[in-house]
Order: sequence, then structure tokens, then C-alpha cells
Amino acid sequence: MAKRTKRDRAKRPSMQDVADLASVSKTTVSFVINEVPGSNIPPETQERVWKAVRKLDYRPNIMARNLRRQRSHTIGFVSDRVATTPYGGNMIQGAQDAAWEQELILLMVNTQDDLEIETAAVRMMLDRQVEGIIYASWYHRVANPPRAMLEVPAVLLDCYSEDGAFPSVVPDEIRGGREATEALLQKGHRRIGFINNSDPVPATFGRLQGYKDALASFGVPYDEALVCAKESVAEGGYRGTLELMQLPDPPTALFCFCDRMAMGTYDALRRLNLSIPGDVAVMGFDNQQFIASNLYPALSTMELPHYEMGVRAARLLMDQMDGLEDEAPSQHRVLCPFIERESV
Repeated sequence: MAKRTKRDRAKRPSMQDVADLASVSKTTVSFVINEVPGSNIPPETQERVWKAVRKLDYRPNIMARNLRRQRSHTIGFVSDRVATTPYGGNMIQGAQDAAWEQELILLMVNTQDDLEIETAAVRMMLDRQVEGIIYASWYHRVANPPRAMLEVPAVLLDCYSEDGAFPSVVPDEIRGGREATEALLQKGHRRIGFINNSDPVPATFGRLQGYKDALASFGVPYDEALVCAKESVAEGGYRGTLELMQLPDPPTALFCFCDRMAMGTYDALRRLNLSIPGDVAVMGFDNQQFIASNLYPALSTMELPHYEMGVRAARLLMDQMDGLEDEAPSQHRVLCPFIERESV
């Protein structure tokens, strides 16, 4: 196939083409499509211009028009690895949907944890006059975003800054841990093991606190022997399960920090010839669809609300852009829904 050249491409219609077709001046076309106040152009003339625009499929120079109006109708979305994770894409989709409702475009850069790219991305977005920036992480953590973001409205998504300089949207880890444990308590379990994450991240502390709060609300004493910390992968869940099930009085239910650990828990229980949920109930966290719904029996779990978090972050940002968010930056926690399947 012959390579197309610039001459082969159709010429893009110009404002003069619209003016010629509508039998008006170029200035009249400019006044109509830019909705210039006080131009006093008769309605029938405006209609002729718009008919010509539609017929020619004319697209005005949006960048030039936005510069005149000092608006870009664009918000930046800077992330570490959100775009390349199997579930983080829902955050992008949520932010994009919320932005699109207000006719805003999302300009996204995935930095792969490269601080130089991150700093450059924020600077380039500011140079392109984005109206605000969402700074997102692929897991809930403390973040240190570029200070240049303070030049525009900005929101942190699935992360937060320790100095509280930016508002943030994060999952409610404590309530999620509590509701996961309560679901097991409501099934009659009183010996509930918790296979926690060994990394010191907010979810590790939050879900453990929720676990303790649920036990206290049911009058069940907290037993340190029922809690272990492992790497948050299948192997960690496997080793944690074998450790807890070797107790003199083993648990009848296991709450796993994440669905990946629950995969290992399933394997360990089968090795011990124990059935799920007949002998031991299992609860996960994250609701990673390719894991939770494909285990047998299907895994009951708490869902990380990535889509809703993306929506909330975009709406919070747009409130700032409209001057509606004038309070001190705060942390907005989003509930983690319980997804009940067959494992409890």
C-alpha cells in the first residue's frame, strides 16, 4: 500500500470556507461560533453560519479559543502505575466519566514511579494550562507529590500527603476491615484468624484496627495469636494459613488482607483436607475479579471502590476549580462494599 502524503489528505475546512458558504464575513463567523456578547447578529444569520459549520464539519481552533477565555477544559491525571495495574484502570474510568459530564478532558501520564517523569509531567501539564490535577497511586500510601501542583487545584487519589497540603480520596480501610470481620462474626464464628500484610502501609494498620473493632463490638476478646503478618502474595497467604491452623485451638474463619493472599489460603486448606466454607470460612479484600470470582468456591471479599474513588476525586477537583471547596484540605474516605459469594 502506497504511503499517504500530506497532499493526499483532505484539506481541513477553514473559517473563510464557512463564511463563503454562509455568505457572511469571516468576522461574523468568528462572532457566532465564539458567542461574542453584544455582537447583535440576527438569528437567521446565526442559523446560516451554524448550518455551514455542520455541513463542512468545521472545527474551530479550540486551543486558541480557550486561551482567549483563559480556560483549557482539561484536567491532568498523574499516576505512578495505575494505568498498568489490573484493577486501577477503574479509577481512571471513574475520573474520566465524572470529568466528561462537565465537558472536561482528562490528560493522563503514567510515570512508572520515575520521579523525573513525574515532575516533568506536572510541569508540562501546567504549561498546557490544565485547570486542575489529580495525582493518583496504585495502592493506598503516603505520597509526596510535586509542590508545583499547588499552583492549581489538586486532589490526591488513593494516597495522601502527611503535611495535609492537598485534599485526598482514599478507601475507608478501618470500616472495610470491620465489616469484613463482622460478616464472619454474624455467621457465628468466634475464632477468626487475620492474615495481615507485613508492609507498613495504611491498609495494614487500618484493616487490623477494623478487625479489632469488630471483635470488640461482638464482645470477643482480641487474641494476638490469631494474627500473623506475611507478604501480600499467594505464598504469604499459604504460609500464614498453615501457621494459624497449627494452633492448639485453630480458627474457624480466616480474614485475608487481600485476594492474592486468599488464593494461597485456599491451597493451604486443601492441603490440610479442610473444606471451604464447611470447615473454615475465608474472607478476602480487594475484589480482584480475575481472582475472587474464579476461585472455587467463589471468594467473599470487600471491594476496593476504585471507580467511585475516581469519580469522587474528579468531582472534588471540579468543586475546587469552581471555588466551592474553600475549607482546609481534608481526607475523604470511600466505603468498601461487601461482596458476598460462597466462601463464608
